[in-house]
Order: sequence, then structure tokens, then C-alpha cells
Amino acid sequence: MGGVFVVRRTGFAWRLMAVLLLAIGSRAEADQPSGERGDTWLVAFRRSREALEWTDAVVQHDWRLQRRTGEEGCRILDPRDGTVRTGTEAECRQAFAALEADGTIPRQEGPTVVLLHGLGEGRDSMLPLADYLRRSLDATVVLFGYASVKADIEAHGRALAEVVAGLPAGHSLSFVGHSLGNLVVRRWMSLADPDDLARVDRMVMLGPPNQGSQLARMASGLWGVSDYVEGAARDLVFNWPDVAPSLAIPPCEFGIVAGGRGDTTGYSLLLSGDDDAIVCVDETRLPGARDFLVVPVHHASMMRHPEVQRATETFLRHGRFTGTTEPDVR
Repeated sequence: MGGVFVVRRTGFAWRLMAVLLLAIGSRAEADQPSGERGDTWLVAFRRSREALEWTDAVVQHDWRLQRRTGEEGCRILDPRDGTVRTGTEAECRQAFAALEADGTIPRQEGPTVVLLHGLGEGRDSMLPLADYLRRSLDATVVLFGYASVKADIEAHGRALAEVVAGLPAGHSLSFVGHSLGNLVVRRWMSLADPDDLARVDRMVMLGPPNQGSQLARMASGLWGVSDYVEGAARDLVFNWPDVAPSLAIPPCEFGIVAGGRGDTTGYSLLLSGDDDAIVCVDETRLPGARDFLVVPVHHASMMRHPEVQRATETFLRHGRFTGTTEPDVR
């Protein structure tokens, strides 16, 4: 989840989508230093829109080959998200291989950390955390982008499997997911090739709806919602009883960071118990977690929060949120 349920572009739904995308663009602009904003909000608007339509098939550093959901077309993006090539998948894969062969796409070596965004978000939402981890870890940090509202969790898990298979073999692999991104990783783990699964070192879950979503259950009772909700949002709103058993408990060390006020009311007046305004603290829990941490932060702000960033780094290094909380594996 990324903070909202995204709906088809009809009538009120389309107006709601436009407002949400503009809000994302405004937030991205506000995060830029003065003098560098210019038309940043326009770029953010375009990227947010495209994030709802394209899914990565190959990722090397910040180069990526993507498919447009529901269509046959593919494209190659450079690290600045500039389009280098469009065409059929075969044409784009050949062009991508040529860019690797001539050194334009640098060779990826060593441990890799894969970051996954939430519902209705794009890769850009994970950039603050990615930048922090790139400065603090001796690892390659890559962002996996997927069209969360255009396909279900099953499809996203299979897309992640394809990206993982394309990463250099022989090196360890870790994951950091925000919200829905954690469910995508858990679905991939239930499908994964044993050799790929054996490479996984650790996983950090940020605001994961591991036990489903109270907010989604509330939405399911609203008149007309069934006609609009699609993709992974539909899995959360209507299909959760069928989806939940298909999600693996990570076989690696994993830790959970939940947002909350540390009380019985949380940030949302709609939800019962402590929450981050979108996901309840109790909904994040999963048996087998090696450590658990509650941080006073809203759901959408987790990746920018200094304590969350430090805790993520520490867990990836040591398998504990050292110095921030006692282990809680309930």
C-alpha cells in the first residue's frame, strides 16, 4: 500500500487520481533545494503517472528494461529516467545487452539490496532511503518499480523473480519493502528458484500489511467500490483471504518497522489501535520476525525518517535494530 487505493480513471475516480498525482509532484518539489525546482513538479507528475503503467523486467544499477502492463511494448531507461530505446522485448533485450557489453551499463558486483515501493507509488518514493543506504552500505542498492495498480500481487511477484534472475549470481541479496512491496517480496519467495532464495541474506519490512488491512476491509463495504478497485489494491480489498496463504514467511532474517504513536489511538481516527494513519501496528506483525520497532512516523513518510533509515541500515548489517528497541518476535 502506498497510502491510497487507486481506482480507474472514470468520473470522480479520474479527478481523484489527478489530485493525488499533483500532491505527489508537489511533495517532490518541496523536497528539492530552492533554485533547483523549476519544472520538477512536472517531472514528478510524469514519473508518478508512468509508475502506474510500467514494470521492471531487468535492472542493473539505475538502468532498467521495462514492460508496459497489458501491452507488448518495452523500453530502456537510463539512470535519469531518459528513454534510450523503445521496441519489442527482443529488440530491447538485445540493445540492453549491447550497452552492457560496451561498458555503458557498468558491471554490477558484490551484495545487492533491492528496494520496493508501495501501492500507487513509484520508485521515486524510495529514493530518500536508497540514497542513505548507498552512502552507508558497501552494496549495490537498486530500485524495483512495478505498476502496482495495473496487475495483482501474483504478477508483481513473478516480475520480481525475473529481475532477481537477471542480477549477478554468486552474491548475497537483501530486500527492503515499503507497505505492499513487502507482500510482493513474500509472493516472490513462495515462487522463487531455490538457488535464488538461498542468496537472500536479510529483509527489512516498513509498514507491511502482513495481516491484511483494516482500512481495506472498511473500503470493501463501500457501495460501488468493487467497480473501481483493480490490481494489487483489489487483492487487499476483496481477495485477501485467498492471497494471504500464498505469501511466504521469509526464510531469512527479517525485521519489521511499524509507524505509530506508541499508544492505543494511533494517527488515524478511522482505525482501531495504534497505527501510522494507513496500517495498524498489529497488522504489520509476522511470526518469525527477528526484531520489531515502532517509530512515530506516518506511513508515507517512513523512507525519509532518520530513525527508520538508521534502523534499516543497522538491520541489514547486523540483523537487529541495535540500540533502538528490544527484540519483539510476537
